[in-house]
Amino acid sequence: MKKVLVLGGGFAGVEVAIFLREQEIDVTLISDRDYFYIYPTSIWIPTGELKREDVSIPLDKLAKKHDFELIIDPVEKFEASQKRVTLSSGRVIDDFEYIVVALGQDKIQMNGMEHTLSICGKPDEATALHEKLEALVSKESGKIAMGFGGNPKDTSAVRGGPAFEVLFNVHNFLDEKGIRDNFELTFFAPMEKPGIKMGHKAVAMMDKMFKRTNINKKVGSKITTFVEDGIEFEDGTKIESDLTMFISAGTGHSILRESGLRLSEAGFVVTNEYNEIEDFDGIYAIGDSASLMGPDWRAKQGHVAEVMARNVAYNINAKIEKIYSKRSYKEHINILCVMDTGDGAAFVYRDKNGSKMIPMPIVGHWMKKGWGWYCRNSKLGKIPRIPGM
Repeated sequence: MKKVLVLGGGFAGVEVAIFLREQEIDVTLISDRDYFYIYPTSIWIPTGELKREDVSIPLDKLAKKHDFELIIDPVEKFEASQKRVTLSSGRVIDDFEYIVVALGQDKIQMNGMEHTLSICGKPDEATALHEKLEALVSKESGKIAMGFGGNPKDTSAVRGGPAFEVLFNVHNFLDEKGIRDNFELTFFAPMEKPGIKMGHKAVAMMDKMFKRTNINKKVGSKITTFVEDGIEFEDGTKIESDLTMFISAGTGHSILRESGLRLSEAGFVVTNEYNEIEDFDGIYAIGDSASLMGPDWRAKQGHVAEVMARNVAYNINAKIEKIYSKRSYKEHINILCVMDTGDGAAFVYRDKNGSKMIPMPIVGHWMKKGWGWYCRNSKLGKIPRIPGM
């Protein structure tokens, strides 16, 4: 029986493990934490609408349901040419013919990042955001700044949507408490047109939403440093802030730098459209670990990571069964999200044919909540999977 080792317990890693098991292939998944974290619904943790356990699934439950072996032990070293993995405990694993790298990515570090929290970082940071927001609410006034950064070496590694979502949710949270007028809310980003990946109409709509909700905007100037009471910019200006949320752009995972794999300028694993790695037979890279092919507006998103995962599960099985057939992710490159605003949402979609952003007052908020319920229960096998999701 062929065996597959999966490195990583995020969207890509869990998905490939599930689909490999559906084809009766033995799977061992290694993760640095004992739960699968649903990042898209963590946006409601800062406002107290959800807690970490509400957006987490214990990995042992997923392992039991789908019958894969689970090891909770961070990867310390990966030597691709030997197909050898060393874990933090000192355990060495080198008896797998197939390895799927799904370790995710690191975040670009900037001066003073210790003064910020991120909704896309370690899960504990979302809880810390909630605690800091509650402290400001108890004072009934404050200054809040939220934004995201870019990676000029790889524009696909930018996550701006969650910054918009948390900011609008905080606006509504404060408004419902009747204290919104006592708070100064500011959005910031170093690029001239943050959100342009969604299309020009989407950027124009975002500007209207900022004006309607009285949220300040600071864009187009490089961030020089974060300080305890705000953010300083290259143009000499400063945003004063009692609470700063910053989503740093992604860069390649540190474990992969010494792996021997071919990496992009930004540190992501270079693969072909089938997520295979040249000169490394039986090793695949998916999700945020992989360098994403496609147009300039491409973006690393969970649904693309899961497409890669399902394709790799198919491709590995086809190779084992000596079937000449491969599935590519290139045709699935698109931007797709329901961007929540607390009192509604906007449906955002972009592909090779163009882009659209459709407002969905009230119902959009509950659609995203419904997706979170679906994600949890479908992965646990409590409800059927919708094809392609």
